[in-house]
Amino acid sequence: MRLPFPLLAALAMPVTATAHPHVFVQAQVTVVFDDAGGLGIKLDWFYDDLFSLLVTTDLGIDMDGDLVLTAQEQALLDSQITAWPPDYTGDLEVSQGGRVLALAKKQNHSMSYVEGLFHEVHLRPVPAVPDADSPIQIRVFDPSFYTAYDLRAPVLIEGRDNCTAEIIPADVDAAYDLAESLLDGRQAGEVGPDDYFPEIGDAFADTIVVTCAGPL
Repeated sequence: MRLPFPLLAALAMPVTATAHPHVFVQAQVTVVFDDAGGLGIKLDWFYDDLFSLLVTTDLGIDMDGDLVLTAQEQALLDSQITAWPPDYTGDLEVSQGGRVLALAKKQNHSMSYVEGLFHEVHLRPVPAVPDADSPIQIRVFDPSFYTAYDLRAPVLIEGRDNCTAEIIPADVDAAYDLAESLLDGRQAGEVGPDDYFPEIGDAFADTIVVTCAGPL
């Protein structure tokens, strides 16, 4: 879970006090191959109008409601989004053959504010792919399931024209059954933002499988 804005959780409580997850994000995934054969995952996160309103209120930006940020407001926003907490891994998992691959630090991190909605973008390089001939799997999820990600289709691929990406949907019913079993019969919708929730966000995550005709 990442809460980059100090008061965001408190502001969200009156609206989502009895619902889990609490933040909903549409995620566009782009698999990026560079000229040197490197691999990276570009993430575009599109926030809804409620979350965007909470962010502007928390930071005190766009108080005139014209849906345009001043240079000073944009600088404040940039300083907040780039300061990830030390234990935050970016809600991204890339794996191959059952092995989770290491990810490099984020690059090209930005957030724009368009027509009252926030759009966050960054790139996560994948330094080493151990098996160049095997598919890779990509999942976008918050382990705590505080944030729920909805994948935008199709998954985009840049830099190669011989790769395909398939989205395998999560078994959401099984995921909620698992949550209920770990919550002593409580349903996920009954869990407040400060209550314990098991780190099973991966059970709710769709899986992207990227296969290329030739080495990655």
